Amino acid sequence: MNVLHWINDALMAAFFFFVTLEIKREFLQGELSNRKQALLPIIAAIGGMLVPALIYIYINFQNTVTLNGWAIPSATDIAFSLGVLSLLGSRVPLSLKVFLTALAIIDDLGAIVIIAFFYSGDLSIIYLTLLLLTFIGLLILNKLNIKKFLPYLMLGLILWFFTHESGIH
Repeated sequence: MNVLHWINDALMAAFFFFVTLEIKREFLQGELSNRKQALLPIIAAIGGMLVPALIYIYINFQNTVTLNGWAIPSATDIAFSLGVLSLLGSRVPLSLKVFLTALAIIDDLGAIVIIAFFYSGDLSIIYLTLLLLTFIGLLILNKLNIKKFLPYLMLGLILWFFTHESGIH
């Protein structure tokens, strides 16, 4: 793997891991622990994916070549969003930071699903199945209340490998 490949595949996975941990904490005991509060960024993210995609389709409906790019405007750049929030610092209320972070993460997960189903040429059913089984293994570790880091690290690395090999990029 060259440096660009490591940045795109490994470091971005680590970035999403840490951001997702922060949002998980918010869902469990923070600003998003209330069901009504948690629904708002989910609904906003779905709207934030659908509306731009529909506008793009409307504008490009006559051109079949450009129409294939309908999913491009549906993704939020999470790193950019968090960078802007960091620049604003304490002037932004915590609840707004949590909302925007959750929205960006949910939006990015939606974009990954869209890319996987509509834009990936060679998806590997075997690796997708192994990915799902590994993910279930992580859920089981969590359900069994296992606190040790090593099992999560091992399954996380295996999960990353299966994701990489599955054809989802």
